[in-house]
Amino acid sequence: MPKISMTDQWLKRLKAQENQVDYFDKNLPGLGLRVGKTGKKTWFVMYRIKNQRLKKRLTLKGYPRMSLKEARREAKAIFVKADEGHDPAGEKRERKKAPTFKDLAFEYLERYAGKKRSAYEDRRIIGKDLIPAWGHWKAKDVKRRDVKKLLDRIVNRGAPIQANRTLALIRKIFNWGIEEDIVEHNPCLQIKMPSQENQRDRVFSEAEIKALWQAFDQIGPIMGGHFKLRLITAQRGGEVKAMRWQDIDFDSGWWTIPAEYSKNGLPHRVPLSKLALDILKQMETISGKGEWVFPSPVKKCGHIRNVQKTALRIREYSQVLDFRPHDLRRTAASLMTGMGIPRLTVSKILNHVEQGVTRVYDRYSYDKEKRIALDKWSQRLEQILTGKKAKVVSIGV
Repeated sequence: MPKISMTDQWLKRLKAQENQVDYFDKNLPGLGLRVGKTGKKTWFVMYRIKNQRLKKRLTLKGYPRMSLKEARREAKAIFVKADEGHDPAGEKRERKKAPTFKDLAFEYLERYAGKKRSAYEDRRIIGKDLIPAWGHWKAKDVKRRDVKKLLDRIVNRGAPIQANRTLALIRKIFNWGIEEDIVEHNPCLQIKMPSQENQRDRVFSEAEIKALWQAFDQIGPIMGGHFKLRLITAQRGGEVKAMRWQDIDFDSGWWTIPAEYSKNGLPHRVPLSKLALDILKQMETISGKGEWVFPSPVKKCGHIRNVQKTALRIREYSQVLDFRPHDLRRTAASLMTGMGIPRLTVSKILNHVEQGVTRVYDRYSYDKEKRIALDKWSQRLEQILTGKKAKVVSIGV
């Protein structure tokens, strides 16, 4: 183990020997350079932890990737840590064992998010933005500045609302990691939503409803039926997408949304009007032998998922250029209220969660009121589509 007064010139001239050789720096005892048979040169440090007799070895980077000056600076920092009682080599081993962000994100999906209704969207965001950015990073090495840089990139590509959703997901992943003792800190601390979200209040006119319905007929029976039922039933898009044949009772005219498919985690009964049943009977000839009412056209199993591309086609066909799928639910609710249907009944149809003591003590199902209301809304919708006035019947709710 020769000791050398190392210089940059000496390092450049240094050749491989028949056997592996370790050289030590005279100017900084403990800093060494290993030269392999192939000529590969790697820096290492020999140090002794405070109050311990045995020396330890820590491998650094190779030369010339790490220069002599950088190696000496790194070695001095290691000696300081060792004098304070730390073990740099042990800390390096712990860092290697620490989970990557990819490990954390996939464990979150498998153990936590897999049962959530948002699992598909969580998986999409993780695959599209998070893994490409930090996949191989140690999860604990993701800092606030890294989160902010990623959000800025998403905003700059023209997706400000998506940036908000991404921040919310990153925060959830790290909060879950803290609960499971996988990480200790959340890099989203005190990071504000990058974009202001204004509550949308768009309600379609009768002419727009008619134009949209015609567009639904143009986009194919599965997607068309999906959007029609969203307007007829006023249910959430995710719940209609996941509609199963086993949850529909044609004889009694009810669709029961199980708790696992409901946004608020509560089972929900939706009365099916004649218009809704007609569409379901049409769908039965297409997908009645499978599990899902609206099966995915791309996958052999599963229901339809992302409808944003279809929404663009609906805008083009209908010329309702600001159309968004969720506007259908708001339109149905608003027009029902405008027909004189009580807000409480509409709220029950929408399956909104009540607050306070009412939520605890009011166990009445409102099934009768919901059926009357949706039947009236269905009649009104048919009148809008055909131009024929429906027979006026007392709402009675």
